Amino acid sequence: MTRAPRSAILGRVWPRRMRTRLAVFYALLFLVAGVVLLGVSYTLLANVLLPPASSATKLLTPQEEALMPICKPLPTSAALLAQCSHMIDITGNSVKARGDTLAALREASAIGLIVLTVAAAGLGWLVAGRALRPVRSLTEAAKRASELRLGQRLAITGPDDELKELADTFDVMLERLDAAFTSQKRFVANAAHELRTPLTAMRTAVEVTLSKPNRTPDELEAMGERVKRSVERAEATVEALLALATSELGPAAREPIDLATAAEDALDATHAAIDQRHIKVEATLEPALARGDRVLLERMVANLVENAVRHNNADGWIGVRTMQQNGSAVFEIANTGPNVPAEQIPTLFEPFVRAQERLSSSDGVGLGLSIASAIARAHNATITARPGAGGGLEMSVAIPTGT
Repeated sequence: MTRAPRSAILGRVWPRRMRTRLAVFYALLFLVAGVVLLGVSYTLLANVLLPPASSATKLLTPQEEALMPICKPLPTSAALLAQCSHMIDITGNSVKARGDTLAALREASAIGLIVLTVAAAGLGWLVAGRALRPVRSLTEAAKRASELRLGQRLAITGPDDELKELADTFDVMLERLDAAFTSQKRFVANAAHELRTPLTAMRTAVEVTLSKPNRTPDELEAMGERVKRSVERAEATVEALLALATSELGPAAREPIDLATAAEDALDATHAAIDQRHIKVEATLEPALARGDRVLLERMVANLVENAVRHNNADGWIGVRTMQQNGSAVFEIANTGPNVPAEQIPTLFEPFVRAQERLSSSDGVGLGLSIASAIARAHNATITARPGAGGGLEMSVAIPTGT
């Protein structure tokens, strides 16, 4: 027959609820401290009170104490017998009084200790309940929290102790989860809309052309071109979604990269669009060495340059600058273009979100800045944007060189 582990036995005996365990712990601690204190007090009091019969003769007079040796054998004289009986009664009474006092002390101490231990357990129960109240609130909030009910907050009030810090941290976590789920829902809805648009265009083009009984080759060719453009748009959306997912995973490997070289390559890649719109480019490309995923960082710089070209005015201007500053590799880009209200700038980094003035543009799917922001976060970089003085945006990315 195998014995159950001691921990299993203790788990069955020891209370499971934290409040009960704390109350029992307080009571046991008080009981042990009380027993030790009463034991010390009892010992001291027993030594201070009248000692046993061996020393009880101190209650006698000097003359009576001198007669004690004579009383040890049985005295023969009646007078001496009476005197010895008197002395024996005195010592016996003193011993009895001492014993009665110590017995009463033991009884009163035991009763008092039991009563106070029960009171300590009750007080420990109340104190533990008050101390664990934020924990119960955390438990209830965690049970209530779901994808549809993440807006609730604990908002614990009271002293700034560890439990309040835990509750505040839980509130921050709920806030981040709420924002993440909201962003995810918006992302899915926008992605579905962006993919449905080219599919609807393809279906419409095919149905309209096929509904004509006498279709000409030119009409079929036009239909093919419309379907091709819709397919290209859907393909661009899917590629952008994959790029966004990849950038949020973070860099697979870190290696040195010069942002000046990445900026120069991005400007060369958009050279045709720049010439077509007669955009003037001013580039100050100083070495800006950073460490990170080369493909992701090049994609980030390319997206920012493409964004500046796409959302620019004809005969507009683009300024690009790279440098090493305050322990960071810095990439800055500014452009002319539509006026962007300052309150709309944070939303530009969300997937499929574009400023109102940019919605008329059919270029892009609204993921360029989202991808750039995700890549920057993956490299512990800071990306900022502000409205330009004459329209457009002024953007800056600072990548710590220590990463």
